[in-house]
Amino acid sequence: MSTIIKLQRQGAPHKPFWRIAVTDSRKPGGCIELVGTYDNQHKPALVNLNETKIAEWIVKGAVPTQTVKKIFVDKGIYKKVAEAKKAGAKA
Repeated sequence: MSTIIKLQRQGAPHKPFWRIAVTDSRKPGGCIELVGTYDNQHKPALVNLNETKIAEWIVKGAVPTQTVKKIFVDKGIYKKVAEAKKAGAKA
């Protein structure tokens, strides 16, 4: 399955917030799993992430979009992904 991690827009007109979702890139709409939220209406932006689920999906091969990748880098997710890969290799 070809999976991507992307932003899905939610909220009212002129008051958006975003869900960070894992989706199948070949199937429009829907999502496999929600892994976080991003609200850029606040300064600084509010970001809630389920870091363990994100690490699991990236290890499985899910590819984040460019915008989501920037959010992950800012929050240090890739360090946890490296740890998860090491733990998976040891097991």
